Order: sequence, then structure tokens, then C-alpha cells
Amino acid sequence: MKLNIDHIEYPELQKAIKPDIDARSIRLDVYIKDNKNIVYDIEMQVSDTKELPERSRYYQGMIDLQLIDKGQYYKELNKSFIIFICPFDIFGKERHIYTFENICKEDNSILLGDGTAKIFLNANGTQDDVSKELKAFLDYVAGKKPQDSFADKLEEAVKEAKKNRKWRHEYMTLLMRDRENVEKGIEKGIEKGEEKLAKLIKLLGAENRIDDILKATNDKEYRQELYKEYHII
Repeated sequence: MKLNIDHIEYPELQKAIKPDIDARSIRLDVYIKDNKNIVYDIEMQVSDTKELPERSRYYQGMIDLQLIDKGQYYKELNKSFIIFICPFDIFGKERHIYTFENICKEDNSILLGDGTAKIFLNANGTQDDVSKELKAFLDYVAGKKPQDSFADKLEEAVKEAKKNRKWRHEYMTLLMRDRENVEKGIEKGIEKGEEKLAKLIKLLGAENRIDDILKATNDKEYRQELYKEYHII
């Protein structure tokens, strides 16, 4: 799938979406809207948590809840893309890109046309299935030396971002806050004598699910749900 974007609005980093009190809140890595009002949620995933397809479904639903207000027509829903960038292949077919849209199972020529797509990018793919520019980007994500002008520009942008005092301060503030919350959660789990809780908090911390950490340490029923989700016995 090739996306043609003229320009984008200012991206929101670590955008938080908090539904009602009983539902799980999420924090999106990068939330972008382009000139055609199409929404993109871009997620960098470090480890394979074995639930990315389910998480993409949940993120899609939460984004839709944010995009439409009471009394609006469903036709007013923005088109949206959920994009996971991964240094691993969750589907095992050695593709660089896996794009999913809703289609008719009985007739694959019929698209549901609900305006949503979920894309999983694999930085370690081997097939010739993406553009030169995207391949260069994925190689960069995989830690390889930039080989073209696009990757060189990306490398320079990363260096400039690291020099930007405001960006660095915001990043470090988020990082420190998240680490503090993870450490507090682990300490609380140890205090309660729950090794299971400490293990759960480490897993949640690896996925930046900080709000879930705070809720899990204080809500026993919710904690049990997460134990099941992560198969912690």
C-alpha cells in the first residue's frame, strides 16, 4: 500500500486516550492527521508480546471513539491507519509489510470499505515487497548503516532531535516518570509478596502501559485480568 500525503498536522507524541473509568486507557506513540483528515497511529514495538493483532484492534476502536461525537453521523468518521513498526516478523513470512483491511471472506474482491487499515512493518524482512525508500527506513530501524539520501536525512533528523533541548527535556521527563511508576509498581508488588505482580509490571513497563501498571497495583480484579492476558500463572 502506497500512501500519498501532501503534508501533516503537528504530530502528537505519546497521545493519551482515556475512555470511561472501567475501560483500559492507551497511550499512542505518534498520532498524526494529514491534509486529507486521515489519522495515523504509528507504534514502535521493541518486543513481540504475542498480542499485537488484538492490540491493533483495541487501538482502532479507541481512536474511533475519539474521532466521533454524540449526534455525528458514522460517515463522518476519519479514515485511519494503525501502523506497527517492528524489528521482528510476527507472521513469519519474511515480508517487510503486512497490510490488513476488512474484506468479504466469500468473495475477496469485495472490500468492506470501513476506512480502516492495520499495517505491520517488519524491519528484518527479506522479500522485495516495498519501495526503496521504505526499505532504507526499515534497514535503519534494524540498525543498519544508512544507504541512501532518505536514510541519511533520517539520521540527521535524529541527531538534531537529540540536540533539541526542549524535545530532549520532554522525552527525559516522560522516560523518568514512566520508570518511576514502573519502579513504584514493582516495589508495591514486592511489598505485597506478589512475585506475579512484579513480573506483570515489568511486562507492562516494556510496552509503556503505565496507566495499566497504576491500575493493576490497586485493582485486584483488573490485575487478575492482566495475569490471564499475559499467561502469568
